[in-house]
Amino acid sequence: MGKDAFLTVSEFAGYSRTTTDTLRYYEKIGLLIPSRRGENNYRYYTTEQLALVNVVRTLQSLGMSLSEIMDLRDTRTADMTNSVFSAQIIKIDKKIDEWERARKLLTTYQKMIRSVDGVDIDGITVEFLPAEAIIMGDINDYSRDRNDNDALASFYADIQLKHPGVDLNYPVWGMFKKERIINGDFNFPDRYYFYNPEGRDKRPAGLFAVGYAKGGYGRKGEVFSRILEYAGKHKYEVCGDAYEEYRLNEVCVSGESNYLVRVMIEVRKK
Repeated sequence: MGKDAFLTVSEFAGYSRTTTDTLRYYEKIGLLIPSRRGENNYRYYTTEQLALVNVVRTLQSLGMSLSEIMDLRDTRTADMTNSVFSAQIIKIDKKIDEWERARKLLTTYQKMIRSVDGVDIDGITVEFLPAEAIIMGDINDYSRDRNDNDALASFYADIQLKHPGVDLNYPVWGMFKKERIINGDFNFPDRYYFYNPEGRDKRPAGLFAVGYAKGGYGRKGEVFSRILEYAGKHKYEVCGDAYEEYRLNEVCVSGESNYLVRVMIEVRKK
């Protein structure tokens, strides 16, 4: 299409991904005037105006008012335009970061939900689980009558201090040391952790005995007991730590009775 080619309003709207009503409004306020009118009084735009309207629409979508855009049009210099565009690019980069963080969070929840699709809640399985990226907290302090809520509050404070900039809105789960599992102590977790694609720690790969239970927080004890009973009958022994995760929680389902806890204990054949 040549430099002097003209486009009808509908053609111009289609090429610029806008609407004829928007173009009429731009004309009404003097922002974008058709290049000429035909004998039939039809409005025509030039192909050169496509670049202008696309920038206008982009700036408008980024929050600039039409009056601000018109001021830029009327007083612009190369330096001024460059400065305005630089400011908008910063806003774009910030928004991209926000959306990427949101995508990671929602993807994590999707993975949790899909991981329990069709599982046998009453059954126990022994399966190989690959390593996964996590952020692990320090050993929990239960001295001076501190409980798991106190330890969880400390976990958040420590993670924020040691990992500035890392999102803290991921679901948090508990890790139990091997020695405590063997001794039947499943009360408070030794450490807290959460899955995070940016995590430098790992939930290790290995052979795990896996069990489930429905219900609110605090149902893990019965799952640990069932897993240990199963392991003993099938000649497995505990060789590593255990991980307690509510794969369906308050974000995923309505009502605590529908929560689903998953317990994984690292085992090996005797």
